[in-house]
Amino acid sequence: MQDTQYRKQTRRAAVAVVSAATAALLVTACGPGNDGSGPAAAPAAAATVTQTAPAPAPTAPSTTHPAPGKGATASGAPATGTAPATASPSAGTAAACAATDLTVEAHQAKQRPDGTGVGAAIVAFTNTSAHPCTLQGFPTVAGAANGSPDHNAPLAVTHSGTATPVRVAPGGKAWVKLTFVQVQGEGDGGCDSGATPVAYPTLVVGLPGGAGAHQVALDDGLFAECDNKVTTTALLATSPS
Repeated sequence: MQDTQYRKQTRRAAVAVVSAATAALLVTACGPGNDGSGPAAAPAAAATVTQTAPAPAPTAPSTTHPAPGKGATASGAPATGTAPATASPSAGTAAACAATDLTVEAHQAKQRPDGTGVGAAIVAFTNTSAHPCTLQGFPTVAGAANGSPDHNAPLAVTHSGTATPVRVAPGGKAWVKLTFVQVQGEGDGGCDSGATPVAYPTLVVGLPGGAGAHQVALDDGLFAECDNKVTTTALLATSPS
């Protein structure tokens, strides 16, 4: 039996030499890259075969793909037919309001500083167009007579709150609240600062974003105020009090 095992080992050694040489030729001729399907393999260096066991058959190189994510298939390649995600405009957006889209009215606010002047006023802008439009920002304010709005006295404006876009539907409204330095005392009254009160028949309220300057009178009375100062909210989607 030992003689038989010795002959088998001798034959295996001879086969190993031939198999190793043949495998080297196969790796060079048939390795990845020679048929254009993968990266070319580096040429194998010449070596003396000393092993007595059969050479292992060449195996194809393994490839690890990253886990698929958005825009990729399970193989890691970009997915076909998948459009890149793009931001879409909000359904609530609309073009900026034009001056001709709006009408304006004003009334005295319920919540106002104590005194005998107007104290505070609510100014409402109505969208009279057939399409929605957007208002945003703080207005400018000037006192005026009943004549041309170009003849006015600008008031020093202080902003209150944060400006956000207001989408105004056809027939809908946006509002601002104007709070004045209050007149004190009866009769002609007076100002705590010692200045003389002023009563304007109208105000010219200028809207940002090309929405125009709008002249408005109170539904009752005059805009009596002190110091030519006013605190204004931004344009609002709900009416303040």
